[in-house]
Amino acid sequence: MDYLMAFVIGGLICVIGQILIDKTKLPSVRVLVLFVTLGAILQGFGLYQKLVDIVGAGATVPWPGFGYSLAKGAIEEVKKIGFVGAFTGGVSRTAGGIAAAVFFGYIIALIFNPKSK
Repeated sequence: MDYLMAFVIGGLICVIGQILIDKTKLPSVRVLVLFVTLGAILQGFGLYQKLVDIVGAGATVPWPGFGYSLAKGAIEEVKKIGFVGAFTGGVSRTAGGIAAAVFFGYIIALIFNPKSK
């Protein structure tokens, strides 16, 4: 049942993003920023954590989950070390994902020879 909930909620988040891209004039980059910001704001109010507790990876894998991780890391570090943690906490919590994106993006760029438009 956990896998089903993760699939349904993660898929629903992706469907909402696709509808925003298809039915509005928002470019996909703005939808991405909107989702990350929304995830961070909801975590700031403690609402996104409740969703994560219910559906797990279905809420943490899509883009709002990245905003959630940034905000959660910043909040935790502010409690530990103070004001500086607001700047370092989010990045340290998401460093693995960022490093993987850069690494695999580089590998794919080497394999497929990308061209700018």
